[in-house]
Amino acid sequence: MAPIRNDVSRRGLMLVLSSPSGAGKTTISRRLLDRDPGIAMSVSVTTRPMRPGEVPGRDYFFIDLPTFDRMVDAGELLEHARVFGNCYGTPKGAVEDALASGRDVLFDIDWQGTQQLAQNARDDLVSVFVLPPSGAELERRLHTRAQDSAEVIAQRMAKASDEISHWAEYDYVIVNHDVDESVASVEAILRAERLRRRRQVGLPQFVKGIQQAL
Repeated sequence: MAPIRNDVSRRGLMLVLSSPSGAGKTTISRRLLDRDPGIAMSVSVTTRPMRPGEVPGRDYFFIDLPTFDRMVDAGELLEHARVFGNCYGTPKGAVEDALASGRDVLFDIDWQGTQQLAQNARDDLVSVFVLPPSGAELERRLHTRAQDSAEVIAQRMAKASDEISHWAEYDYVIVNHDVDESVASVEAILRAERLRRRRQVGLPQFVKGIQQAL
């Protein structure tokens, strides 16, 4: 009897991490990328100014507003949103190519972008909302990272309640008491979601081959 060849491959998934600013999603994302070579960060376009230490094409593609509007009108963005007066969006082509080739793509986006991804590609989406342990801890983290002015921090705190109100729209919710524990939780989610039956390309044919060989 001839051996059965495993023709099952996997379609990639879109893993979204969302949280109010300062809750830890960016730190979790970076840890996950360092530890898992099977997932790559989605690089968004944005109209906001580049921050110290950021690299164009690695952190964001920095573009002007007319270019952003043209991409929206041409349907070149998988999702897009305006946050604190700046525009952000995900180029569609690169993500679709990655998923088709079995690569996973990580998104660090807000609830608005997540809703759009759910509308456009729900079967490919796995969404995780990251909560802070408390409001006081969220404010402390915003001050500690020293990236924003006091005025911007106040704006972020005012917006946090609205952002947190969307927690129930996500597939999973974790409370970020400890970064290592939170990363481990996201890794467990990722391992399980990679095994979803609908992501196993060629599985029906593979099973049929086994049955025919019995």
